[in-house]
Amino acid sequence: MMTIYQKLSALIEQAVIVQLIDVEDKIYVRNQLLGLLQLDSYTEPDTFETNQSIPDLLEALITYAVQQGVIENVFDDKEILSAKIMNLFVARPSVIHDTFYDKYEDSPEAATDYFYQLSKNSNYIQMNRIQKNIQFQADTLYGTLDITINLSKPEKDPKQLKRERALKVNTGYPKCVLCVENEGYVGRTGHPARSNHRIVRIPLTNENWYLQYSPYVYYKEHCILLAEEHRDMRIDQATFERLLTFVEKFPHYFIGSNADLPIVGGSILDHDHYQGGRYTFAMTGAETAFTFTLNGFDNISASVLKWPLSVIRLQSTTKDTLLHAAAHVLNTWNEYSDETVDIIAFTNETPHNTITPIARMRGGNFELDLVLRNNRTTEEHPLGIFHPHADVHHIKKENIGLIEVMGLAVLPARLESELQEMKLFLLGETCNVEPYHVDWANQLKEKYGKQSNEDEADSIIKKELGHKFCKVLEHAGVFKQNDVGRTAFQRFIKVLNETSNGS
Repeated sequence: MMTIYQKLSALIEQAVIVQLIDVEDKIYVRNQLLGLLQLDSYTEPDTFETNQSIPDLLEALITYAVQQGVIENVFDDKEILSAKIMNLFVARPSVIHDTFYDKYEDSPEAATDYFYQLSKNSNYIQMNRIQKNIQFQADTLYGTLDITINLSKPEKDPKQLKRERALKVNTGYPKCVLCVENEGYVGRTGHPARSNHRIVRIPLTNENWYLQYSPYVYYKEHCILLAEEHRDMRIDQATFERLLTFVEKFPHYFIGSNADLPIVGGSILDHDHYQGGRYTFAMTGAETAFTFTLNGFDNISASVLKWPLSVIRLQSTTKDTLLHAAAHVLNTWNEYSDETVDIIAFTNETPHNTITPIARMRGGNFELDLVLRNNRTTEEHPLGIFHPHADVHHIKKENIGLIEVMGLAVLPARLESELQEMKLFLLGETCNVEPYHVDWANQLKEKYGKQSNEDEADSIIKKELGHKFCKVLEHAGVFKQNDVGRTAFQRFIKVLNETSNGS
């Protein structure tokens, strides 16, 4: 067993190896660590292992702190101490900002590579937890979709939940988990620890925006771009301009926004922010269903994608032309109704139409994908007409946000054990299939028969889960991938062209 001093020394050595600190920082950092762990002295170990990862060593220090009564064995205390420890290894924001832009002079990729690696090494990106996620791909009619069963966010135990009820207070600072004031914030009961959190200022269209990475990345270099001002999400022409300006600055990244309305928007609508990264989603490579001309906008290539959601793709060599064309699509869609396909723009003064936009550079051209969304509800579909319907709620009933729109499913953790029971069912073994999966299980048994091979049963479930997610996305499409839907889409494009004034 490693002693506490061996663990301390190993963590410091690993931090030197990954260039979080220099050799000259070792004694200072050691003394600060001793203070956090309430150790009054230090004994230099004769030997210590150097092949353990920073997250593993950090976890060992937290375990020691709990065992010695330095902190209570509750989620928030462990998160706060963990972030405090790693903050000792992370430079001040000004140093990171200057380093980022020094590297940007070499290339945008060098800048983001540096910041992404820093965010992983500092344990802000929770790599140990992310590795617990179940991830695979599934071939579908629309391409290869990504499936993630989300196991990375730790579940809070009853002791933690009781503590939150007793101690949680709304101080109003920071206003939300995305605000710039989270940088370096120690945390408190009910608000995450952010001592080791760093952001980089990215000026966009006369505003300061800030780049960070998601603590629980769902794909390569999953980043968040957040507004300096705490304000509600909003999709308008300024949104398109910011997105296109960002990919102009960082052409190796895509950037997109959740929609700005409930049901079809993301989980955080009260702070304007975008998500991006360095990953090619299935939607990026989607086939073209048909092309069309957008009247009045020269130098614009326009098409509709073969995709379960309703997507207009616009391309241009000229940024200004593209953002004006996108604004025309948005403004027209915001007012558009077609009751034959259940699209109604307003209920009294309440809007229902909006767009999920995604920007990227492709072959030197600016590209915008505009995903048409509508959040109207009915008695038949109380959670949303263009939202996962009841027949797929056993897989997913949460909002379909930006990540899922592009073809990456983020599915609930409960499916880990539930799908295992499904597999036992296909194998004809004793199992406990959840009631809401029974119909699906019987359908699979009828389609594939009893399985004798565990790997084959697992393959069937993964394949069919991909098809279920595909159906989830089809529910979210306002114009369906059938003759009725295509005809209705053409009617909308006709209105686009009738109301176009050009750029």
